[in-house]
Amino acid sequence: MARGPTVGVFTRSGRVSRGKGRFASQVDEWVQQTEKRINAVFRLSTQKTITYMQENAPVQDGFLRASLVVLVNQNAPAPDKSQKDGMGQYTDAYMQLQIAGAVAGDRITAAYTMEYARRLEFGFVGTDALGRTYNQPPRGWTRLAAQQWKRFVEEATAEAKARVASKGRGSKS
Repeated sequence: MARGPTVGVFTRSGRVSRGKGRFASQVDEWVQQTEKRINAVFRLSTQKTITYMQENAPVQDGFLRASLVVLVNQNAPAPDKSQKDGMGQYTDAYMQLQIAGAVAGDRITAAYTMEYARRLEFGFVGTDALGRTYNQPPRGWTRLAAQQWKRFVEEATAEAKARVASKGRGSKS
């Protein structure tokens, strides 16, 4: 079985976006008007991508989904063989807290640390180091989430515009 980084979506590594310059080219003129808007849309788009990834992750016992870690400007951790109690650190609140201070151009890593995550994402046919034989087709749920990036940016932009519009209406009343 291949060893290496765990499976994940990397927003600045070339899989989704290449830094602030590329992200700015993906959003409309309204978002580009302020740094605050750019960063808010960047964070919300990232949240949407990670949430979509989690919703589409294969589920058997919950260990895989629970192993998701979200890091800003850090490398993905090494794969983990333990399955302690199945209640890892991942929650939506954890994810939001991790990326709350991120700005467009930061590298956000969302990675599954369970050792079998790569096998599920990319598939594996053969015998592993323990002599177990697999014929595991690829599931590709993280790649599917990354492919939705443009849609998530568009959705986040629309939501940001709606929030600003509703605040404007609320202050006029």
